[in-house]
Amino acid sequence: MESAEIRRRWLSFFEERGHTVVPSASLIADDPTLLLVPAGMVPFKPYFLGEVKPPFSRASSVQKCVRTPDIEEVGKTTRHGTFFQMCGNFSFGDYFKEGAIKLAWELLTTPVEHGGYGLEPEKLWITVYEQDDEAERIWRDVVGVPAERIQRLGMGPNFWSMGVPGPCGPCSEINYDRGPEFGVEGGPAVNDERYVEIWNLVFMQYERGEGSGKDDFPILGDLPAKNIDTGLGLERLAMILQGVQNMYETDTLKVVIDKATELTGVRYGADHESDVSLRVVADHMRTSVMLIGDGVTPGNEGRGYVLRRIMRRAVRNMRLLGATGPVVQELVDTVIGTMGEQYPELVTDRKRIETVALAEEAAFLKALKGGTNILDTAVTETRASGGTVLSGDKAFLLHDTWGFPIDLTLEMAAEQGLSVDEDGFRRLMKEQRDRAKADAKAKKTGHADMTAYREIADTSGATRFTGYTNTEGETTVVGLLVNGVPSPAATEGDEVEVVLDRTPFYAEGGGQIADQGRIKLHSGAVIDVRDVQQPVPGVSVHKGSVQVGEVTVGATAYAAIDVRRRRAIARAHSATHLTHQALRDALGPTAAQAGSENQPGRFRFDFGSPNAVPGAVLTDVEQKINEVLARELEVHAEVMPIDEAKRQGAIAEFGEKYGEQVRVVTIGDFSKELCGGTHVHNTAQLGLVKLLGESSIGSGVRRIEALVGVDAYNFLAKEHTVVAQLQELVKGRPEELPEKISAMLGKLKDAEKEIEKFRAEKVLQAAAGLVESARDVRGVALVTGQVPDGTSADDLRRLVLDVRGRISGGRPAVVALFTTVNGKPLTVIATNEAARERGLKAGELVRTAAKTLGGGGGGKPDVAQGGGQNPQAVGEAVAAVERLVGETA
Repeated sequence: MESAEIRRRWLSFFEERGHTVVPSASLIADDPTLLLVPAGMVPFKPYFLGEVKPPFSRASSVQKCVRTPDIEEVGKTTRHGTFFQMCGNFSFGDYFKEGAIKLAWELLTTPVEHGGYGLEPEKLWITVYEQDDEAERIWRDVVGVPAERIQRLGMGPNFWSMGVPGPCGPCSEINYDRGPEFGVEGGPAVNDERYVEIWNLVFMQYERGEGSGKDDFPILGDLPAKNIDTGLGLERLAMILQGVQNMYETDTLKVVIDKATELTGVRYGADHESDVSLRVVADHMRTSVMLIGDGVTPGNEGRGYVLRRIMRRAVRNMRLLGATGPVVQELVDTVIGTMGEQYPELVTDRKRIETVALAEEAAFLKALKGGTNILDTAVTETRASGGTVLSGDKAFLLHDTWGFPIDLTLEMAAEQGLSVDEDGFRRLMKEQRDRAKADAKAKKTGHADMTAYREIADTSGATRFTGYTNTEGETTVVGLLVNGVPSPAATEGDEVEVVLDRTPFYAEGGGQIADQGRIKLHSGAVIDVRDVQQPVPGVSVHKGSVQVGEVTVGATAYAAIDVRRRRAIARAHSATHLTHQALRDALGPTAAQAGSENQPGRFRFDFGSPNAVPGAVLTDVEQKINEVLARELEVHAEVMPIDEAKRQGAIAEFGEKYGEQVRVVTIGDFSKELCGGTHVHNTAQLGLVKLLGESSIGSGVRRIEALVGVDAYNFLAKEHTVVAQLQELVKGRPEELPEKISAMLGKLKDAEKEIEKFRAEKVLQAAAGLVESARDVRGVALVTGQVPDGTSADDLRRLVLDVRGRISGGRPAVVALFTTVNGKPLTVIATNEAARERGLKAGELVRTAAKTLGGGGGGKPDVAQGGGQNPQAVGEAVAAVERLVGETA
């Protein structure tokens, strides 16, 4: 049974039994504590935590998941992988243990011809939590599983919680016996390789308290409503139903391995090392395609870093297998071919996915060359200092700046006889990830305890946003935090977070920054609002300070936003939509939105593109936008089912989470997007849009920055003033300025060349005198000296080589000259062939000199360069070189 059919049967089975089929959420987690979705229940987490009331009592999904903690183990074993699909069925206060157990057994054991998976009942083993008598009784007495195939296990394997205070409960796992060829008998308690887990049923019935680990926390009591959360690994079931030994041999991965063997000529199964590389390629390329499909782009932070890491590991392993040219195009096409039936959006977005992936491959192949040079220098410096371990910060630099996977650094360092400080590297990586997570979380919560926001949501419900039609209005304070702590009151000078029952303030989201303004209580108190966030869905938290009076929970108030500021933001947001559509018209659908920020009078827009946008194209885009403004198109918003929005061709932003009902903003016949932000009513209200330019912000992602309205006019007015000043300086008309200024710059460049030529000749004039100063050191002509401060490294090198060339005959010669540039000493040393035959190598001489100068250096045996920190030590460095020449010659 193919994976796509396993998925189809799962959803069909539960839909027929009253479950709402929920499409897989994006892999981009809508949770500041997560970079990517690691489990099937994550999209339902707000329902289980009680943050949001579920719109259904039963649900089922097949969720895309990515986990990367054990990324180094991928390929080394056949059990580790980064991408997987988790089939889940969920009950929110509906059926509980007996219902979940009976549904699971029915689907697994029903014959294939009747819509089930057709597993043999006698091969299924059950584990239950050691204290869960109820679950064991249901399996034994209701379902009919023999008691000898039911095993009780402890909290570690058979009790679930989120790792924080909240819902928890016992688990029951269904395991499949793969037979004696996979090890000894005795059930999953004895051998989890033979008895492989395929389905985990979680019975959420308790509330847990604070604690660490899987079993070190108190059970506080029963939940008011009991819930079900189950997860079946699609790849695990596919392995069994397809009769293969591991997930890499299932249909969606084996075809990628086959393509990799075709591209490299390496046969799978012939060698352990090559098998590891082939498995890495298959897993990582599939994960890469799925991440790019959901809008992730390669970068050096967060989820972009995850994508970059796995893509570069895949490319590197293809090169280890013998591939010499680009390979990503064919591998991406293969993944889309095998996953496209389950996720049709991969086929629709093929061009964009290919564009991002190919750009990252090209960037890595280029970085591989540059990073190798950096690594060679780091190895030389480590050896020169007598070390045998490459520092963690060097490994981190290679990873963070050049995109070197740590295992690539380990391998290349080992080839040079060095190890790597992996602990130091991983500490720096953890610090970087922790900072990214903390920044994202702090932006939403202001460092307050999430529990406080949830309690407000439970008590008062969601905040009603009135800002689409009103800029001010009556409201009531329903929640108050002072310095991050819940409080019944706040006084003048306090930093507060205020929750209202209704608000005209727009909370930051969808690329639009938050409104600012004031909340005036009927008591006379005034709150200056600087920011608005939604730390939990539906609850708008107004952050600011009390200017005067006392603020109390329950007080009535009047909320008013800064209207002028809102209108400027609305103009920017509408201009963003126009820019998006104009770019897609010019560059095609691959120019999909990858992020935006709309501020008063200005915006930035990120989009997918492997190359810079030509200036002429950017000019055309700007002209098209302003032509739309002149057409005075009406802008209107409408709420509709998401399927209807898609049918109408509305564009959705990658990474955004949408519900069943969505808001669609339409600008005449030009643009239609899913958007929750605020906009103008007519394009004429924008006045003018000026694109300032575009630049790269990451592999395959470009950024346009622009001004709108009065800000755009002011920019053009300043430019006009600058042009007028240039006209006066060069005595020409505006259209003549480029030619005249270019001619002036050309003359300046020619003059600089003449000055450089004169200075170089002056330096070389010293060559004859230096040759005459040569001293004989055990038969070697040694020339040392210090040239004028400020002599460039290139001029110093030319002088050294000129002096070496002037030493006549076959006499061994060493030339070591020094200078000081910007307060730091610099040396270049050269040897001729006769000196090298006597063991005198420029690189070793430079390292000796540079060490004395308090620095480092290196190079080839014939010429090398180094530097240091202490210019007063030049005399000592000369003496050190002379000693080494005497000892070696």
